[in-house]
Amino acid sequence: MLSDTSPESSTASASSGLDSYAKGQIAINSLSIIITTVPNSVSASENPSYSLLHDPEIASQVSSLLRDPNSGAGDNNLCRWLYDTFQSSDPNLQLVVLRYLPIIAGVYLSRVALRRPLAGFEAVLLALYAHETTSRAGQSWTVSVPDLSHPSLYHESRSSTKSNATEQNIAVVSPRLEPYGTVRSTKRARIVGVALELYYSKIIYMPVRSKIEFCEFCETWAGQDGEMYKDGEEVDKGMQQLRIDDAAGSESVEKERDGEKVGRIPLPWELLQPVLRILGHCLLGTGKDKDLFDAACRACRSLYARSLHDINSKAILATGSLLRLAKMSSDSADDFEPPEILNNNAITL
Repeated sequence: MLSDTSPESSTASASSGLDSYAKGQIAINSLSIIITTVPNSVSASENPSYSLLHDPEIASQVSSLLRDPNSGAGDNNLCRWLYDTFQSSDPNLQLVVLRYLPIIAGVYLSRVALRRPLAGFEAVLLALYAHETTSRAGQSWTVSVPDLSHPSLYHESRSSTKSNATEQNIAVVSPRLEPYGTVRSTKRARIVGVALELYYSKIIYMPVRSKIEFCEFCETWAGQDGEMYKDGEEVDKGMQQLRIDDAAGSESVEKERDGEKVGRIPLPWELLQPVLRILGHCLLGTGKDKDLFDAACRACRSLYARSLHDINSKAILATGSLLRLAKMSSDSADDFEPPEILNNNAITL
């Protein structure tokens, strides 16, 4: 198919670029009233949205304001800026808002039990949720899962008849979304979970620091010390002990350590599933960063310990699998020896 190179299309593309630049400048000017300083490299940037997304000084100031004890209220200027910036409908500026979702969700879920006014955070989360509701057009996220009772393309079937019912199984990754105008306690996990699903869909654009912040909040949410599961063998021991406890019908009598409950939140599957999906990317994604990998490992160990504490078999299987994959990835990286540059037999790519 030939690309449209007509003067009309070129003009439209240029107009779109100017519009995005103008929206980026408006966002910077509005933010300059809220934070202390805006670096010259950002205010004079030819790509304002990109600079807002990746500038470390901007990120540090915004992150500090979001973590402030008085943040998240309905009259909070930063929350208003995040809401308006996302509602600008500019995809590049929407990435800027998503960059701070780990802190927004982390602080919000950790404080919600304290009954503080958090209408500002909720407005931003509802904006993300509404965006996903519209983009999915009432459809659920599904994947096709092969049916093991049906022969694959690479094997001969003993039976000549095929049943359409067994050709594929449809697994629902995320159910269809219902529109919500407020954040109710019974729907809170779903709304935050959908916002994290949106974050995951754009995760390749997120700065490493944003992902590390997410991993750190996962440790806080878990409320468990997972350091004892650094070794993969401890994961197997933990799962074996779970089977013993489950068979005996005993409940966990794990002692609480000092401060364990600080930041600890309920972790229903509708929230935990996107959390684990994001951690999977942090562990196994391309362009592996050591600090991010270590942070994701700590988060997985804490969530694994929490799953054992809660005797949540689905969560134990998922977190334990991530820990095994992380260990395999780490071992393969340690065992890898790059080819000698001067070796004539080495293959260069």
